[in-house]
Amino acid sequence: MGKSKVLVVGGTGYIGRRIVEASLAQGHETYVLQRPEIGLDIDKLQMLLSFKKRGAHLIEASFADHRSLVEAVKRVDVVICTISGVHFRSHNILMQLKLVDAIREAGNVKRFLPSEFGIDPARMENALEPGRVTFDEKMVVRRAIQEAKIPFTYVSTNCFAGYFAGNLSQMGTLLPPKEKVCIYGDGNVKVVFMDEDDIATYTIKTIDDPRTLNKTVYLRPPENILTQRQLVEIWEKLAGKQLEKVHIPNDQFLATMKEMDYAGQVGVGHFHHIFYEGCLTNFEIGEGQEEASKLYPEVKYTRMDDYLKQYL
Repeated sequence: MGKSKVLVVGGTGYIGRRIVEASLAQGHETYVLQRPEIGLDIDKLQMLLSFKKRGAHLIEASFADHRSLVEAVKRVDVVICTISGVHFRSHNILMQLKLVDAIREAGNVKRFLPSEFGIDPARMENALEPGRVTFDEKMVVRRAIQEAKIPFTYVSTNCFAGYFAGNLSQMGTLLPPKEKVCIYGDGNVKVVFMDEDDIATYTIKTIDDPRTLNKTVYLRPPENILTQRQLVEIWEKLAGKQLEKVHIPNDQFLATMKEMDYAGQVGVGHFHHIFYEGCLTNFEIGEGQEEASKLYPEVKYTRMDDYLKQYL
């Protein structure tokens, strides 16, 4: 059987562009949705044209035009949506309902991967306000997919290294601290850090794999399951410098939410679930679920000691 034809929706975004590159690299005929709303965004246009030069096909369609979405998905076997769900960039999770409607009408799609790529929303029914909206809306999309009987794979990627590892998990910066580092609680809660290129590689691996059909796939490679303290120790060894550790109790951390705007409050809630509650690792992967590094041991995933070297 030949490789599936893939449509990436949100292909110019942070994860989307990597999904496009991984799809091309793994030999899939790759289509990228080009939305007319791109307007004068020259950076997005040039990225789309660079994909075209590398063999991708651009399909013009709009979420405001149902027929155009139907025609776009009719041309492929797999649809991967990567539109943003983070509040400090843009938050468009429920736009996917229009894509679900188009896929249902087209009737040909063998697999749909909605925009998940983070914490598993099915495990976050007790999440804090206001950040729980991210998980609630992803569950709305999941229910729509399953009600429409669309074959799916949900990919739970845990922490993007660019946002959580390079900064040693500090809020408000993307760079490692120079003198002191905030440690959440005792810093011993296990977290999963993922290089974004590896996220894309694993994601594309799943799309033609019968083992991942109608399942949640967690990205939990064993050497990237680290506590925050371990991450800091890796950086200190690489940099040859000890940082001052400032431990923040949970109640003190949550109290900072009052001083923040909406996006900041969402971030505090998510950090609380990750670094205090351990929501990424406090459960066993069970029935109806798979772990990517076990399915695809051939993938040489990036360890955090190698990842952090670029910040030296």
